[in-house]
Amino acid sequence: MKVCASAAIRRWNKMGDGARAWLDSPVGPLSLTERDGAIVSLDWDRSGSNVAEGVLGDAVSQLKAYFAGDRQAFDLPLKPQGSEFQQKFYAALCAIPYGETRTYGDLADALGVSAQAIGQACGANPIAILIPCHRVLAANGLGGYSGAGGVEAKVALLKLEGAASLLI
Repeated sequence: MKVCASAAIRRWNKMGDGARAWLDSPVGPLSLTERDGAIVSLDWDRSGSNVAEGVLGDAVSQLKAYFAGDRQAFDLPLKPQGSEFQQKFYAALCAIPYGETRTYGDLADALGVSAQAIGQACGANPIAILIPCHRVLAANGLGGYSGAGGVEAKVALLKLEGAASLLI
């Protein structure tokens, strides 16, 4: 799986390039964009079709199973664009197991960058949930979350994964 991110991807997808499908979820409506057989973004809106096939259909099905508590990992082709650092960072996020968390500092140490760089990379994640930036916490609290609903959405995702005890 190749994973990376770029704010340019969000702008590009908003221009309508790529097939889109949406689903309703406990954290709000989610739209997925597929291009060349891979998921390139997840946005908090209801754009595209509510009937999906192929990769988009698989992504919608897997997200529904995740929100139902029946899936802990995603098996989807993910292909956002980004720097070598971003690719390593998103691979590190995907390696955080379901129901577990890491701190910005943990990831910064592992990747040899500042915690601020990790926070910025989390905020630029174009495929949130599938690339689980919600599993990254501040040393003394939740930290932020760029998805719609902000920290409340992050808490909901962590509770879904049984990581709520980590929030106390």
